[in-house]
Amino acid sequence: MQEKRLYFIDAVRAFAILMMLQGHFIDTLLNPIYRDKTNAIYNIWSYFRGITAPVFFTISGLVFAYLLLRAYAKGNDLPRIKKGLSRGLLLLAIGYSLRINLVSWLEGYFSNYILVIDVLQCIGLSIILLVFLHILLKRYSYIFSIVLFFIGCLCFVTEPLYRTLTLNTVPLFFANYLTIANGSIFTILPWFGYSAFGAFLSTIFFRHSHKNRFRGIAIATFFSVGWLLIYQSSWILFKLSIITDIDLLKKSADYNYLFTRLGNVLILFGVFYSLERFLKRSIIVQIGGKTLSIYVIHFVLLYGSYTGYGLKRFFNKSLEPMEAILGAILFMIVVCIMSFHYAKTNAHKLILTIIIRKNNL
Repeated sequence: MQEKRLYFIDAVRAFAILMMLQGHFIDTLLNPIYRDKTNAIYNIWSYFRGITAPVFFTISGLVFAYLLLRAYAKGNDLPRIKKGLSRGLLLLAIGYSLRINLVSWLEGYFSNYILVIDVLQCIGLSIILLVFLHILLKRYSYIFSIVLFFIGCLCFVTEPLYRTLTLNTVPLFFANYLTIANGSIFTILPWFGYSAFGAFLSTIFFRHSHKNRFRGIAIATFFSVGWLLIYQSSWILFKLSIITDIDLLKKSADYNYLFTRLGNVLILFGVFYSLERFLKRSIIVQIGGKTLSIYVIHFVLLYGSYTGYGLKRFFNKSLEPMEAILGAILFMIVVCIMSFHYAKTNAHKLILTIIIRKNNL
């Protein structure tokens, strides 16, 4: 089978990481008095900010499952399996390390904050789970696709069951992967659902992306299914609840942000896949190859990882709208430049560059 690099994936990742940079900057530093939900501009910004995490999880599932499938087709997926497991563990380690405050530790103060789960830990664990699913089902390609699709739907539909989960009797280290009650930003459920859907898409791309008419069909499908999920998924879930008399489907329909955001992701895929031929050698594709280093650098600069001294410490919720907008633009530029400079200098003596290493998401 002819290998085909999916350049649009890097473009989507670049878009998502840039949206994350400006989103985190503005959300952290903008004065709360300007968070006006009746303001159209603020609502548009907030809506697009909400797309970022679903994009990252979906892309991570698509990329790693696609690479595993391609390696298996060549007859030797063991190196890729090992790399996937090591990458997952690396993301877990980096995610925890970014919560470390060495200054506080030196002063004898230790906090449970280090156990808070964020996007890196969830993506890392999702990759590990996908690797194990690949090991179990790699010989049964179509069953693998069905299982991934089913897992994605199950994670989303059952969200009402674990929405308010607390797990007070479970050790904090494990509980934080399943509940936000202790401060976790993300939990493996429902976010693994996006990775499962991404992996499901990888099976389709792997089987058909080399075909002549695939691009047009895929783009049309992205837009049509994306529209359906955004505007009709709640109605579909509600109708299914009536037909099956399953109350869980109705509860899922009443607060249906997961399928809606998946629709946003598919629309975004459609846009960038349509423009792929113009993006192959662009700076945006290069940015998409540096997402891990960009994420780590932005976390250090904005939140003060390791030292406690970041922009948040000095400007927390204090900026005027124009200051926040201009600051976000400058922040994106500086972080991207630092990320590319890291790739050139390879300065391993710095703690930051040690944990990033040469591999990026």
